[in-house]
Amino acid sequence: MRKILTFILLGFSFCYGQKDISKDYFVHPLDITIVASGTFGELRSNHFHSGLDMKTQGEEGLKVYASAAGRVSRIKVSHGGYGKALYITHPNGYTTVYAHLQKFSPEIQAYVKEKQYTKESYEIELFPKSGSLVVKQGDVIAYSGNTGGSFGPHLHFEIRDPRSRPMNPMSFGIEVLDTKKPIVNSLWVYTLDKNAHVNNTQKPTKLNLTPQEDGSFKAENITAFGKIGFGVSTIDKQDLAANKNGFYQVITEINGEENLKIEMNRFSFAETRYANRIIDYSYYKEHKSRITKLFVEKNNPLSIFKKKIDNGIVNVKDSLSYNYTIHIKDFKNNTTTIHIPILGKHTETITKNEDAKTTEYAKSYENFTYSSGIVDLYIPKGSLYDNVYLDLSVKGEVAKIHNNRTPLHKNMTLVFDVSRYNSEDRKKLYIGRVNSPKSHSYVRTSKKGARFSIRTRTFGTYSLFTDTEKPIIVPINVSDKKWISEATHLKIKVNDAETGIKSYRGTINGKFILLEYDYKTGMLIYDFDDKIITGSENNFKLVVLDKVNNRATFETTFYRKP
Repeated sequence: MRKILTFILLGFSFCYGQKDISKDYFVHPLDITIVASGTFGELRSNHFHSGLDMKTQGEEGLKVYASAAGRVSRIKVSHGGYGKALYITHPNGYTTVYAHLQKFSPEIQAYVKEKQYTKESYEIELFPKSGSLVVKQGDVIAYSGNTGGSFGPHLHFEIRDPRSRPMNPMSFGIEVLDTKKPIVNSLWVYTLDKNAHVNNTQKPTKLNLTPQEDGSFKAENITAFGKIGFGVSTIDKQDLAANKNGFYQVITEINGEENLKIEMNRFSFAETRYANRIIDYSYYKEHKSRITKLFVEKNNPLSIFKKKIDNGIVNVKDSLSYNYTIHIKDFKNNTTTIHIPILGKHTETITKNEDAKTTEYAKSYENFTYSSGIVDLYIPKGSLYDNVYLDLSVKGEVAKIHNNRTPLHKNMTLVFDVSRYNSEDRKKLYIGRVNSPKSHSYVRTSKKGARFSIRTRTFGTYSLFTDTEKPIIVPINVSDKKWISEATHLKIKVNDAETGIKSYRGTINGKFILLEYDYKTGMLIYDFDDKIITGSENNFKLVVLDKVNNRATFETTFYRKP
């Protein structure tokens, strides 16, 4: 059993200047052995993972404990993202976060439900007054779940410093058994100036690796000239799971001198989207494999670079030899090493790596605008990491806005002129992203008169679409004139294949009821313990809107003992 340390809080005096946190200040938030399905700082879609994902043995409902004494400072319930999430602020100024919860402890659950009924909304964000929800280390604060953007039962756990920057929980003594070395999937080399080349080409080159007797790897010999950099696709597995998690540290050396160090110990949410800058984004979009670039390009302010001599770039001179070394480490210091021998050799005849040129050239440090008559495009400065020739074309109502292999850091604005549609047709019109010739997806559309617009950080093909179909409502355990006294919950399934569910509202006998919505399953669930019912005969009404306001209504009368 876990050892629970009890603290009685007499008050809070937050010591924001405290830098050193002891390894035993925070304890494990679960009373099972921690098995990590996701580690801190690992590369995710458009961000770094900000916590430690803990498996819950494939189940929901495990007790979640306060990792240290503190007060509940924030509660957020949302359909996506962290789902049901709890934030506890501690006397040292740090905050722990517990996400994807099934439900909160009874006291916290009652507090949240009261606020939800007052607001008449499932989604809610609360900031309890200081002293109203005080917890001791080891108190049960919630139960693990699978809510929000989670696709398997687990607990997402974070520790944030007084400036709200997430930190690696393992740095605070949260233990995960790991005796395995990181795994290298592939090694790449890139040319970084117009005169550079590797093996007679300027194109990114994958290098063959040969295992050595000491457990390290040796790359094939390369000949190179000019400024070059390396990239590595790597994962780390812990002892108790097969999950492909992230590395903790990468150190590179040139002839034994350290020139780059990446460490996943702390970052800010403001910089997390620069995860798209540290990877070979184009390769990832085409092959679904993330290559971490071991050099620092312009427009990359990431704080995870702890050392960057010459930005990690190798400047290869003609006729000189170099030994480039990569050390990939996990938090337990298990290390995989790669040695790359380099021979400097200038060559005149090389294969160039030139971008396809178009008439539209966007500079990263300037605003970019484009207009075709029907479509207007605005990309604010700082959205692009590099200057880019954009592939833009408009045919009818289909706008090709470059391609999704180029990352965007800020939202671009895309506007369609819909003046040729009458006012009634516009109500059902929206802008969608074309995923394939037979597939598209809704993008949140702002409508102002004859100008419809979207803001998005994804290049691709967009077009106008119409949705006239109302949502589908399917009752699961309720039907007209039937008794359901044995049921603990009322269950309804909703779906909208075109634009998706925008909102829903349920009432029993005219009174608002709280319906929890799981967008992954489309299930709406009401808990009869909320005790809205006072009589045996009950009228249930559900109104559902999709994202262009098509309305579906379901009504039925059921019987239940109050």
